[in-house]
Amino acid sequence: MTSRADSVTDALRQDILKGRFEPGDRLLEVALAEQYAVGRAAIRSALVELTSEGLVEREANRGATVRRISIAEAIQITEARLVLESLIAGQAARRAGPVEHDELRRIIAAMADAVDGSNGHAYSELNALLHRRLCEASGHDVAAQLVANLRDRAAHHQYRLALMPGRPGESLGQHRAIVDAVVAGDEDAAAAAMAIHLDSVIDVLQRWGDATR
Repeated sequence: MTSRADSVTDALRQDILKGRFEPGDRLLEVALAEQYAVGRAAIRSALVELTSEGLVEREANRGATVRRISIAEAIQITEARLVLESLIAGQAARRAGPVEHDELRRIIAAMADAVDGSNGHAYSELNALLHRRLCEASGHDVAAQLVANLRDRAAHHQYRLALMPGRPGESLGQHRAIVDAVVAGDEDAAAAAMAIHLDSVIDVLQRWGDATR
């Protein structure tokens, strides 16, 4: 059974990931307790959990804030994801069946529609969904849990990527290559396609970092 504290943690996590709280925003216990209609103890528990996940930062005499992720840290997160998600893509190619194949194709078709409609927000949501479905299809629970945590920590940068002019179209081709390899059951090609995709994310992040120096 899900406790009230767990529900609040999930709700606050989603609000952070969806950008309702921006990096650097203060998370005041009294205001949050009122917003989520719970006691301050449940809010404190949620903040402790989200701090352990790397989404929240708590400092003495300052309280809790939404944690800012630097470009350098986002690059390291993506480097770790590359190793894990290449494994996941290969496992998905081995394990996925017709039902999973059909869903992956549908997601790619929806991503193409989002690109055609210049809908960066929809593309970002579908991008995250595709990666989740690949994790599920892989059957590798440990890698999937690690990837979920890493993606959450860098969610703000991922959303910015989806809004870059031309980036969704480039990303779509990379995601289509991953899905084609998974559907074909080609483990090596799926892993390689995922590595190419995440290498390109690292390249964009590095260029961002160079531009801000």
